[in-house]
Amino acid sequence: MKFSTATLVAALACTTTSSVSAFSITRSTGIRTPPSLLYSSTIEKEQVTVNGDAMEDGAMKKSAPVAEEIQPSFPVVVEESKPAAVAASSPSTPAPVVDKNKIQPGRFAESEYSIAIPFLKRPSKLDGTHAGDFGFDPLGLTEEWDLYTMQEAEIRHARLAMLAVVGWPLSELVAPSWMLQENGCAPSVLNGFNPLSFVAVVAAFSALGFFEYKTALRKTDDTPLGKIHHDDMSEIWKYGVAGDYSFDPLNLYESIGNDAYARKGLREVEISHGRSAMLGITGFAMWEFLTGHPIVENSMFFHPNALLPVLVAAYVAFGQFYEFDEESSEMFFRFKMSSEGEARMENLKMGLGIGRGSGSNDESVSIPDFDLSSLSEMPEKIANAANSLKAGIDKLQDSYMDNVVQPDKKE
Repeated sequence: MKFSTATLVAALACTTTSSVSAFSITRSTGIRTPPSLLYSSTIEKEQVTVNGDAMEDGAMKKSAPVAEEIQPSFPVVVEESKPAAVAASSPSTPAPVVDKNKIQPGRFAESEYSIAIPFLKRPSKLDGTHAGDFGFDPLGLTEEWDLYTMQEAEIRHARLAMLAVVGWPLSELVAPSWMLQENGCAPSVLNGFNPLSFVAVVAAFSALGFFEYKTALRKTDDTPLGKIHHDDMSEIWKYGVAGDYSFDPLNLYESIGNDAYARKGLREVEISHGRSAMLGITGFAMWEFLTGHPIVENSMFFHPNALLPVLVAAYVAFGQFYEFDEESSEMFFRFKMSSEGEARMENLKMGLGIGRGSGSNDESVSIPDFDLSSLSEMPEKIANAANSLKAGIDKLQDSYMDNVVQPDKKE
């Protein structure tokens, strides 16, 4: 068998500790080219072959004749070995260790465009360093205002919105009627106030305003959590973390890890929920202002019903059979049945007895005919059953009132 000189050199390089053992594929041309030969600086002896003679430690030794060279079918690129590159690319060189005890600046510093709005340029101050920072500032407010002050304002509004988005519908469900508006809506700027609710709202906002006044210029590096925050953010600035009141009675702040990046992850969860709550409470207020009806009225989220569990079950069932098609276009979201979904579908068909011809040895799959008229009559049957059940309950209630509660009025 004939070997080319390039093949012999590659085989020799594979015996050293610093050589690359596989060919690289050039991305731009798709041409397979051998990598440059890299040698370790610790090799004490080198064997050089010149015109068929092997030289080792200055002594000339006759080597076996080199076979006739075969020209490879791909272009061979030979690069000179570079000692500096050897140290950088040697497998023995340890990978850089990321210090998770301090937040490093510039998570998205290399991105020219915003992560949240890809067609807009990324603001200079929003480089992903802080929790919840995805480059969203279409009005350019961070270029004119202090970033820490704006973070404080956002986290305050986010926490207030998370309380409000729970308290608003809860008040409409359980609060007495004299605390609500005449149409059953919660008191607000858009819905209006009655005298009692107005006093309660003014008192609540006065307390919140006083709290903000007392804590607006607070010092945060003299508390246990404040010291941790200042140490986490020491590579960024001297202000610590916005929204730090040293409040963590259940010690949840280190629940997913005791390092700076784990704590930043929890702050991102908080601000993400807060932003969703701000959108949610705004939607509540606008809906009631436009419709004049409480947000809890005729809603599947606030009254016992079968619709919401059915939707959840349908979502879970869809995920059991379909998956996102990663090969779809960047402009569309497409789904395809996964291999596990196909297996589950076949098992489901076998369990339901679908696809087998009765009384026949034919193994081919066939879909049986269904009587669609029975499906069209199903809603009417369900409605009749519900009406019958309601009539029975009303009859039982009337009988209880006549015989137990008010027996004297019975004729």
